[in-house]
Amino acid sequence: MDTPTLLAHLETHTGALALPRGGTLCWDDADFHRAAYTDDPEGYALLGLAPGVLPWQRARVLLQLLAASQAGLDDTTRGTLARVARVLTLALPPAAVITVLLGLRRLRANHKHTTRAALRFVLEHPEADILIAARRPALVDCFEHALGKATARGCARRIDDGDTGSDYLRRRLLRFLTAPQAAMPRVRALYGIDAQGERGDGERGDGEHSAGERGDGQRGSPAVVLPYEPVLALDPVRERSPVVTATNRGDIAATLVHLYRGGPADDLHTALGRYVAAATAALPRFDGTVAVVLDASASMRGYGDREWAVLSQAAALRMVLARICARLEVVEVGGSERAPAGATDLATGVLDALTATPDLVAVISDGYENLFPGDLARVAATLPRAGVTTPVVFCQAQFTGADDLTLRRPAPALPQRGFWHQDDFTELLPWMFGHCAAGGPWLRAAMHARLDTLDRQAAHLGGLAA
Repeated sequence: MDTPTLLAHLETHTGALALPRGGTLCWDDADFHRAAYTDDPEGYALLGLAPGVLPWQRARVLLQLLAASQAGLDDTTRGTLARVARVLTLALPPAAVITVLLGLRRLRANHKHTTRAALRFVLEHPEADILIAARRPALVDCFEHALGKATARGCARRIDDGDTGSDYLRRRLLRFLTAPQAAMPRVRALYGIDAQGERGDGERGDGEHSAGERGDGQRGSPAVVLPYEPVLALDPVRERSPVVTATNRGDIAATLVHLYRGGPADDLHTALGRYVAAATAALPRFDGTVAVVLDASASMRGYGDREWAVLSQAAALRMVLARICARLEVVEVGGSERAPAGATDLATGVLDALTATPDLVAVISDGYENLFPGDLARVAATLPRAGVTTPVVFCQAQFTGADDLTLRRPAPALPQRGFWHQDDFTELLPWMFGHCAAGGPWLRAAMHARLDTLDRQAAHLGGLAA
């Protein structure tokens, strides 16, 4: 699996899944997702949870996980895929999940894991009662596809007759659920059966309904609005000040700014250690070698209100890497953190970094290459021809995410990603480590830890729904 390419696709390829009435599922990157899943099912699934992945790309990941056969996969991998699917059904807007489930119906995909995921969404989602009221015809279609129309209606008839745990219900419906008793009234609601067994909408007693389907899952009662927001947040909204300053870009960088400006060294160093420990507490260990080319030139220092802002953010990233990497080699160019000297020679810095035989070289710079402009690009182009296979990535330190980078791309051919706030490290680190083979275990461990946290939250929501 080409991790950098897959991550870039998941973070940038826009467009909703389209399910036109009576047509085929419009999924423009289906072959890409299918190939990534085939190459590494678990790795593909986990990357669907990576910070910064677009919601409709996560919907595609869910669709691929539920559409694909799991024949030949070991139990551990199957368990991981099931947990990711469960998280995604709660972390996506309900309308997107309904589109996925109706898409599976169009694809005629119905495996055991598909059935389980569909039934748990329809009957155990924390907002299941609202979803059924808002989109009952579409959810009936999902329910009947999951079980088969005859079986689904047979279960509904038995529940209508008061059955709560017969062998028929256990084998055909209840075994797929985590809270079987909570499902009974929801099956009744799906088929318009009230508490007394009456059908309030005049539907036939054999479970017939006239529901068609729309790709957006919008059919249903106009009096009930389908919730838009997911019940589980994968990427919490960060509250940031509308005015960016040198000291509101994260605790590590802010502390460094105060330190560079001559603040009380002992107190600030103590706080700095505490903030770095907190930022890295949940991150796994990277068991390889990273060589950092740290730009410490005058442009990184800045001036006026921006003085030390960019350099402090670059130094914050270096400190985080030092905490999680088994070996970190730092090559400073253009001066040092405390004494920026002026010109920037990034190309020589990269060549020096490569002498440490690292798994990855990370250039951390604002992008102003003012000593030998174009030299980094020439060196980057020459390395593969010289037999150097070590990946080199460019981490662009910015003052804000809206910086003009027109004159700040010294090596356009290198993988490049910007950062300006400590929160950006959450997406930056997986992107960096994803470029080298040694980063594979780190990335998988980080995503497993993320899944564990999300899975616990999903279990709590499931308990509330029951």
